[in-house]
Amino acid sequence: MSEEKFWKKSWDEGISDLDPKLWEISYTEAIRPTFKELSNELALEFLGVKITFGELDNYSNQFSNMLISHGFKKGDVVGINLVNIPQYVIAWLGCLKIGCVVSGVSPLLSAQQIEYQINDGAIKGLVTLDAIFAGHIVKLAPKLPNLSLIIATNIADFLPKIKQVLAKALGKVPKGKISELEGKTVLNFMDILNGEYSAELPSVKITPDDLAYLQYTGGTTGPPKGAMLTHRNIVSDILIFQHWLSWEETRGKGTLLSGFPYFHIAGIFTCANCIYLGWKQLLLPDPRNSKHIIKLIKKFNPTAMANVPSFYQILLKNPKFKDLDHSKLETAVSAASPFPKQSQEEFESIVGKGKLIEYYGMTETAPLTFGNPTQGTKKLGTVGLPLPNTDVKLVDPESGNKVSLGNPGEICIKGPMVMKGYYKKPEETKKAIDADGFMHTGDVGIMDEQGYVRIVDRTKDMISVSGFKVFSTKVEDTLSKHPAIGEIAIIGVPNPERPGSEIVKAYFSIHPDYAYDGDEENLKKEITAFAQEKCSSYEVPKLFEIMDELPLTLVGKVDKKRLRKE
Repeated sequence: MSEEKFWKKSWDEGISDLDPKLWEISYTEAIRPTFKELSNELALEFLGVKITFGELDNYSNQFSNMLISHGFKKGDVVGINLVNIPQYVIAWLGCLKIGCVVSGVSPLLSAQQIEYQINDGAIKGLVTLDAIFAGHIVKLAPKLPNLSLIIATNIADFLPKIKQVLAKALGKVPKGKISELEGKTVLNFMDILNGEYSAELPSVKITPDDLAYLQYTGGTTGPPKGAMLTHRNIVSDILIFQHWLSWEETRGKGTLLSGFPYFHIAGIFTCANCIYLGWKQLLLPDPRNSKHIIKLIKKFNPTAMANVPSFYQILLKNPKFKDLDHSKLETAVSAASPFPKQSQEEFESIVGKGKLIEYYGMTETAPLTFGNPTQGTKKLGTVGLPLPNTDVKLVDPESGNKVSLGNPGEICIKGPMVMKGYYKKPEETKKAIDADGFMHTGDVGIMDEQGYVRIVDRTKDMISVSGFKVFSTKVEDTLSKHPAIGEIAIIGVPNPERPGSEIVKAYFSIHPDYAYDGDEENLKKEITAFAQEKCSSYEVPKLFEIMDELPLTLVGKVDKKRLRKE
């Protein structure tokens, strides 16, 4: 299957593998034309504040020179512990410009999780929110021997003074006191931009093989691991993605709204694409605030959106979203978790048919490797076709042998976007990347005769019922068609009567349009009957639990790990 690449026949006309020479360049060199040619154009919009590409270039140069003045050099790791605010983009670019390695650190992590990532990744510098500084970093400081520089900031720091004061006084933004720490240098982020540091681009030679990111995985099968992604990984995936969407000719013309957090690979990939293309970015510090998002859509008419499915489902719940003018929207990218077909159809009925495109990727592949065509057949419920310059094989998770078309197998990826490996974890790297260079994703998919792939589960999420394999995503997709079900998650729980076997359990929320009378037992019976009609007997959930909201991970995926614990 991987030798033939038969799926190329299903690609849009004009799509082909790209010349690998195109990514023999660092990301920072690749984006220089944007700053030279579009310096006066809008780069970032944040709560009414506008920053041009020229300003962004200068700010990030100042950040670079600040790092150099504190002894930072190529290869040093800097953690960025912020939400989607201008300071994140400035710090990220400033690090990359001098060859420092960026490690996104989620602001939602616990103190213990922050400590783990900083120490495991040998993080030398940290950009963090003042509230996190006061709440966690002050207490953790003695346990962080590698950390020498801390830069603190507030979400509102780029707002006009009066808005800053009001936001803090009214408790609309978290805040914390910035203080000195023994043995560490502590700076205020905004002081870096006051003119003390040069706005000239530092002269640092960065190669395609140099590390750009130390991006930590979600840790679904153990402690999080740091995926080492090079500039070549980053640039190759950006160019492949843009070629797939025919975005090469959209330089300076696009406006993008994304709810993906920058600390996640999908968020920083989206940001990196916008900088490369010279597009406007509409920053969302709170991606669950549908009221604010709808105001932005109404004002800026974005040409593209990129979000996790739960983000789109949040918008669907707001009646005002349906009344917006979506004529300027050309592409709505969905990735990071499965998007139920029913919800996809509902979304496209509002924004326009054919605009939603599902993609597939993972941290270790920088991230995207599959996508539906933009002009050709889009198969809802699939993640589409292998992207250009991407080799794919599906194997039996137990034997490692290739499976035939139409049968489930673990998706394995080979291409220029595959990570260098896991940081200081050679054994884990060997398990993930086989001798032929294929990255074993841990996702189980089924490929059809045209090359389209449908994700049926994670290898760790497959449920075993009396010897039968139940693919949770298949059951979720089927049951999501019931009018009562909003969001749904299927897990397996141990069957006390049959050791080694599991019981299928469904967690779900009530769809906002469903007239629910509060009779749980009757509703469960109704959904059971629906499942019995649509599913195999061993796939039908035996247990149900109704929740107001399903727990989500940091990037908006349903948190099955938490559901299993509960």
